This record gives sequence, C-alpha cells and structure tokens, in this order.
Amino acid sequence: MKRRTFLKSTGAAIILGAGIKNVSGFVPAHNWDGYNFGPPPPVKDRLNQGPFPIYPPEEVVPDSEVVTTTMPSKEVVPNFGMGLVTYTCDEVGPPAVKGETLAKSIEKLARLPLGNKLYMRLNWRDIQTRPGRLDFCEYWKLTFEMAKKYNKKVGFRIQLMNPEIKPPAVPDFVAEKVPFVKLGRTNEIGLPGKVHYAPRYDHPVFLSALKEFDSLLAAEYNGHPDVEYMDTYMYGFWGEGHTWPFKGNPFPDYQTAERTFIEIFEHQAKNWDKTVLVTNTQPDFSRVGNSEIVDRTIRSYNWLRTDTIFIENMQIESLSNRPPWIGAVIEVGMSDGSPKSLRIKNGIPYTDNVIAHVKDVSSNYWSLWNWHRIKAEGIMRYYEQYPDAIDDLARSIGYRVRPSWIWHFKKDGYPGLVLGLVNDGVAGVPGVLRVYVYSDDGRVNVGGSLDPGYPLPGKVRQAQFILPKGTDWKGLKVRAEIEVKNVRRPVRWACREKTNSDGSLTLMPNL
Repeated sequence: MKRRTFLKSTGAAIILGAGIKNVSGFVPAHNWDGYNFGPPPPVKDRLNQGPFPIYPPEEVVPDSEVVTTTMPSKEVVPNFGMGLVTYTCDEVGPPAVKGETLAKSIEKLARLPLGNKLYMRLNWRDIQTRPGRLDFCEYWKLTFEMAKKYNKKVGFRIQLMNPEIKPPAVPDFVAEKVPFVKLGRTNEIGLPGKVHYAPRYDHPVFLSALKEFDSLLAAEYNGHPDVEYMDTYMYGFWGEGHTWPFKGNPFPDYQTAERTFIEIFEHQAKNWDKTVLVTNTQPDFSRVGNSEIVDRTIRSYNWLRTDTIFIENMQIESLSNRPPWIGAVIEVGMSDGSPKSLRIKNGIPYTDNVIAHVKDVSSNYWSLWNWHRIKAEGIMRYYEQYPDAIDDLARSIGYRVRPSWIWHFKKDGYPGLVLGLVNDGVAGVPGVLRVYVYSDDGRVNVGGSLDPGYPLPGKVRQAQFILPKGTDWKGLKVRAEIEVKNVRRPVRWACREKTNSDGSLTLMPNL
C-alpha cells in the first residue's frame, strides 16, 4: 500500500479539470518564516512582559532577587494541544482482532499509557444514514466512552471520499442524487484494478446535505470537553486534499473547485467556533484550492497537520515555519514490531527515524498507529523493543512550560513577582498562555496573558505580577491555562518540583 507515495510517474494519470484560469484565491508558494498571516489571536489583559531593569535610572523592579526556581520535568505532561495520539480507527475501519470483541480491542488501545489522546478516521456514512439525524457507529461511541473512562481526549476526521471501501464514503441518500465522475484505475495507491470515482462536491444536494450533517454534528460536539480537535473536510482520497495520481479533478474548472471548498470550510469554521479545526498541508496537486484553505485555517487560529513526514518539502517548510501559536499534528504510521515492519537501516529502525523528524518540525502531536493493522499489541511490541525514541518524544513533544526563575521585588510599597517562563518542549504554545498568581483564601488573585505562542522553546519570557500590600510571596500558588478560540483549559506545569493536583505550583524558597 503506497497511500502517500507521490511519485512523478504519470503513466496512470488522466486529465479531468479544465485547468486554471483567472484564479481567485490561489495562494502561491512562499517562504513561511516571517510571512504575514495577519494578526495573532487577540490577547485579553496582557501581562507586562518587560524588560525589568533593576538599577537607576530605570528601576522597574528595584532590588529584585531570585527567590525560587524550577527545573524541567522528565515526566509526560498531558496538556491540551500536545501529546501522543493512539488511533482507534483508520480508513479501513476499526481494529479487527481475532477472538476479541471490538469493545475489548478499543479499550486496550485507550488504556495504553503511551498515548494521552485518541483519534479516529471515519466515513460520513459511518455516522449518518438518514437526513436530519445522526446515526453514530459503534466504534465512534466506544471511542468516546473509553476516552471518558481513561481521561483522554478525542480527535477525528470525517472522510467524504475513501478509496479503501466499496460503497462511496457519503451516505446512500446523498450518493443516489449526486453525480460521480470516473477517475480511472491505478496501482499506485495499493488498490489494483479498482475503478475510482469522485463525487461532484459542488452539486447542490451534496453541499446541502454536508452542511446539514456538519451542523448536526457541531450541535453535539462543538466545544465538547472530550474533543481535542477535528480535521477539516477536504477533497479526495482519505480527505487528504488530492486524488493522486489522477491529474485534474471532477469540477468544471479551478474556480468552481476552490469556491466549493471555501464554502465548505467557512461553514465548518462558523459551526466549530470552540473546537480547533486542523487542515492538511497537502500541496494542491489536484487543483482544488488547498492553498487558500490552509491560509484561511491559520488566519482563523486553527491548526495544521500532515499525513507524512518524508515526501513533500513544501509541507516541511509550512509546518516548521508556521506561526508559533499554530499547532501541528503529524501522522506517520509506525512499526508493529514484526521483523519485516522494522525496516532497519544502519542499525536504526524506520520508526525511530520518523520520530526524529517529527521533532524536527516542532510538532504538537504524533500518531501511535499501526497502519491498517490497528492493534494495541502491535504498538507495544515495537515499544518493548525500541522504547527510547518514543519515550524521548513523549517528554519533549508540544509545549512544556514552567516558571524557571521567580524574582521578588518591592516598589512604591507594593510587593511583586517577575516570572521567567520557559518552554522545554519543541513547539510554541498553540494559543495564548494565561498565568495567575493567587492564594487559596482569594485575597491574592492577579494574572493575565502572555503574547500568543509564548514562551518559545529556547527563550525566556518574563512577566510581572503586582501583589497587594503586605503580601508574603511564600505559599502563593502559580497556575496556567491555555486559551484557544476563546476556550480556556488548565495547563499543568512541566517542572521537576512537585505540583498540586490541579497542576499549579506552590511557591517556596529553594535556593
């Protein structure tokens, strides 16, 4: 199976679209570092982030001294916006383990300690069979049930097209009324002899039904406490944004294709105003407007993903140079520990090579996924042989923030603290970090926001907190939360020092 092997061969290709002319929203390739994607997320009650001179003539924090410090943790920190993701379902379906019920197989995956998120990829028909209502399949229900049981969050993708299955990915009541365009046959994606068809996504029946479906789904799951993120609806095979190796697309022209997916994206973005949407950075091989959708994703403070790590250099450019407040989801299948799947070169198994490159693009998530052979035992069989790379990634992926330095000062009769916040992870904070200094009795409660994305890895971001007169800093607590799309979630400090049950840190001298 060569699902994501985008080769240059055109022997099996056919031409469908009428070509590009008078392009409307097409975003040409550009360097992402420093590119203007518009303003960052708005910041509420921004904290004073310095600088903080000690000496005259700029005595901002006179006679300040470091009174306590923290050190980086070596433990996994399961915060929102980061983690290893265990797959419970992919494009060929949920796990099918001989002699084991589906419920048992999914529970074994959910309780794996390696992953702190769950993910499933389903077809539209898996959760809707009739207009006006949703009919969730068993593995959707089981995944959410196990997520709640094991205190994990769920990400998902709803595919509008899936070449792995025989009926179309759309429900029958849609397929019966929407034209399908013949693409042809190809051996390149591992399904020799199969004739592939693509729906007319721009057909009024298709668009109307999809919008109704999305609205029904959002009514139940937008802002749901158990949902981590949702993939955007994209064109083509597996919803990745392409029908490679077939050139062209089923639309009459580029403008129609792009307009259709802008309409779909904007409808979804409006419905999912509390849940993060994640868009594939797949280059626009099929000429359907991917570049515009990616651009709109960033400008609406949603996130990016890729379903590969070793193919297109443009995806590496995009992910590794994205704005620091944008999260990145990396999906790459891993070995199941069997000798053939290890693919050892120069003494290094392929999966360890993958993991190293997942870190290189400053990722927030990575997939624990035995491609088309989902099974808890497969993940553990590899981990038991080669634990180091996975352990290292689990303890570095995403953002790992802590108050590394805490200075105390007094000015104009008011005591205060300056926190030197650091990030021991590989990625920026995918949103806005809010920090509070408070006391259990409520007499002290001051806080606010850092700039979006901060603190960045390898840099210190300082923030000032002015306390009420007469306050003793010892025994105060410091807590954090992340705000994404106006939703705030608690953040556990990634420090070696003992934190409280809510993830906060009690300040005590340790120098």
